[in-house]
Amino acid sequence: MTTILLVEDDERISEPLLRVLVTEGFETVHAATGNDGLDAVTARRPDLMLLDLTLPDIDGLDVCRKVREDRPEMPIIMLTARAEEMDVIVGLGAGADDYVPKPFRLAELVARIRARLRIADAAHQIPRELSGGPLRVNTESRRAYLDGDELELTSKEFDLLALLMSKPDATFTREQIMSTVWDENYWGSTRTLDTHVSTLRRKIGDDTDPPSLIVTVRGVGFRFEG
Repeated sequence: MTTILLVEDDERISEPLLRVLVTEGFETVHAATGNDGLDAVTARRPDLMLLDLTLPDIDGLDVCRKVREDRPEMPIIMLTARAEEMDVIVGLGAGADDYVPKPFRLAELVARIRARLRIADAAHQIPRELSGGPLRVNTESRRAYLDGDELELTSKEFDLLALLMSKPDATFTREQIMSTVWDENYWGSTRTLDTHVSTLRRKIGDDTDPPSLIVTVRGVGFRFEG
C-alpha cells in the first residue's frame, strides 16, 4: 500500500485530509513538527510527503532540504499559505516537486498526489545511469555531473535532463515533457518549460547558438543529442 506522510501542525487541516487519504486507499503517517517528520521519513520510508511550509520547530524549507539528502527520489508536495512567486521559487529550489497554496480543495490535492506518484513510478523506468557527451546522471542518487564536476540542479531541472537523456536523439513533445516533469494537471503556461531549458542549458555549458546537447525541435519540443 502506498504510504503518504503528512507533516502539518494545524489539526483543522490534518484531520480532514488524513480521513480523505485513508478513504482514497492510502496508508497515512502524520507528524505535527518538522523533527517528527524527519524521523518518520527514516522510520516509515513513505512514498510521498505532504509538507507544511510553516512548522512550530523547523522551517518546512529546511525539512525539505534535509529529506532530499536521504530520499532524493521521494515526491514532496508543499502546503502553504505563503503563495507569493518568490516563495514558490524558493520552495521548488529547496527540492519540492509541487506547491499547493492554502486553502486547497481536497479533490485537487488528491489528484496532484496521484499525478506525482505516477511521475515517480515512470522515473523508476529510466535507467539508473545515464551518460551522453560530457554529462553523466545517476537517477537513484539524483546527481548529475559535467566533465566529472557535480552540477547544482533543481528538482525540475534534474527531472528534465534525465527525461531527455533517457532516450538520446528521440524528440519529446512539449506536452510529453510537461506531463512527465510537471504533471498532466499543470495549469501554467508551457513557457516555464522554456525557462527551465534555458537555465539547464546554461548550467551544462550548452548555451551556445545553436545548442549542441539539448536541441529545440521547432513547433514540437526538445531532444538530447549526446
